[in-house]
Amino acid sequence: AQLVELHALAAAPGAVPPVAAGHLHQRIHRLLSKNPSIRNDVLQAIPEDLRPRVASLSTATGRIAKTVTKARRTIPAWTITSPPSVAQLRGWYDEAAATTGTPWTVLAAVHLVETRFGRLQGISHAGAMGPMQFIPETWARFGEGDILDPRDAIHAAGRHLAAHGAAKDLRKALWHYNQSTAYVDAVVAYHEQLVADPSVLGLLVSWQVYVRTTSGLAWMDEGTSLDATVPASTWCADVAHWCEPEGG
Repeated sequence: AQLVELHALAAAPGAVPPVAAGHLHQRIHRLLSKNPSIRNDVLQAIPEDLRPRVASLSTATGRIAKTVTKARRTIPAWTITSPPSVAQLRGWYDEAAATTGTPWTVLAAVHLVETRFGRLQGISHAGAMGPMQFIPETWARFGEGDILDPRDAIHAAGRHLAAHGAAKDLRKALWHYNQSTAYVDAVVAYHEQLVADPSVLGLLVSWQVYVRTTSGLAWMDEGTSLDATVPASTWCADVAHWCEPEGG
């Protein structure tokens, strides 16, 4: 019932789902991705026209989780902030799509999996940075302007994917962006979901940042700002933080 209500809210003209709705949407799909029997029961219970969308999102969520192969012992030194509005994002995506030929839905899907639409601000182990996570060498080739600026980064991602043949072979182009089959599977699934139902962007923009740690799955909520890593055991022992068992 909650899934039906959430999708109806996203599709309502002019509606902007609150952060709580997007977070619930995310957690439901995470649950479905980890529990095939529950997923099957839910798919049978919801309206037939909603089933492909729910199946696609839960599959994508499960695939992107596969890209994290080892739990962290520490909470990373990241800052978590609010993302741009849906209207701002669509403006940048549409502009980049028009100039590079990379579909806005692909750019949105990459933005989602890389930094939750810029919600996560930090540098990866490989040295990638900015809302679309470019390493300096790749930015030097495709970037113009500021690597930390969302508009500039979205345009650079469009150029990167276009240069690697996204128009003819999207999966191959995405492989050049991140050489992981699970990553490519997830981005393609999110892209296809947005093509089928653009309104779901309003829910996806509110998806949160979670970190898989040796002490559980840790939620880094908005307003978190760490200058240095924190032991996961210390973070999760603090009642102010939300951690849950890995199987949760």
